[in-house]
Formats: sequence, C-alpha cells, structure tokens
Amino acid sequence: MFVACAAAGFVLAAVGPAAAHGPTPQKVDQAIELAVPCELVWSTLRDFGSIGKWHPDVAAVEATGASEPGVTRTLTLANGESITERIDDVDGAGQSLSYRLSKENLKALPVSFYTAKIATTRSEDGQGCRVDWQGRFYRGDTGNFPPDDLNDAAAVAAMTAFFETGLAGLKATLE
Repeated sequence: MFVACAAAGFVLAAVGPAAAHGPTPQKVDQAIELAVPCELVWSTLRDFGSIGKWHPDVAAVEATGASEPGVTRTLTLANGESITERIDDVDGAGQSLSYRLSKENLKALPVSFYTAKIATTRSEDGQGCRVDWQGRFYRGDTGNFPPDDLNDAAAVAAMTAFFETGLAGLKATLE
C-alpha cells in the first residue's frame, strides 16, 4: 500500500507543475534609423515628458519632474485611457533611458507590467542615429487561461504597435 501511495504521489508531483502554467515574459525590440545627429535625438528622448510631442498615440503627458530615476509620467493615450510610468535609470554617457509601468490600465494597454529601454547609437556612417526601443512585459491577464484580448498575442501586438508608432513619430518629428 505504501509503495502504491508513494508512486501515486510521485506521479502527481511530476504532473502538477507541468499543468500549472502562468504567464511567461514577452518581449518587443524595435529600431529605426534617423538621418539626424544622435545628440538631437538623445536631447529629445532624455526629456521624459516630451513623448507627447513626438508619439502620435500620446494625447497628453504629465511629468512629475526632471528626467532622473524615480520621476513619473502619466500618459493619456489617444483612446482616452492613461498609464503611469517611472524612470529606473538615465545613462547620459550611454544615451539610454530605462523605465517601467508603475500603474497599469488594461484598457490602455493589455499588459500587467513592463520595463522598457530606449537608447541611441551613432549610425555606422557617423551622420545619423539608430534608436532602439526594447520592452519586456507580461500579458494583461496573468491567469492560466486569459481571454483573447488579454493574452500574450494581444500584449505583443499592442506593445509592438506602440513602439513602432512612436519610432515613426520620432522620425517624422526630428527629420
């Protein structure tokens, strides 16, 4: 009897974790080349509150201070919904800014959490600038069986669209 119970316990222990699957981190990496100096691009990007000037999907921005770690901004998107983000790091020498979602809104973006980094590097010809925007995030519904509008595919599609539209807006604004 003991052997049968032990065997059953082993099988349940082995199968249990495999059946329980939560969300896995997703990622989006987008980039664009701009025909302007990196200094101009970086001066725009390092101003955490300036995203409303160049991102077509951002209708309004309210920033709490200068662009330094801990500063927050609330973005009101074109759909009327808002999200709040907080700066984690500003690397002036490396021309990169890292930030995270600090207040989610699933009606704004179908993600429960994200971190992002936007960075510039000089183009190979030395004349232009490459902008890389990377995001790591979790879908909006972190349960095992999310609805279609809050699953991994919806989160990836929304973040990809937000980054692509933003980079296109940055290019249109600065070139």
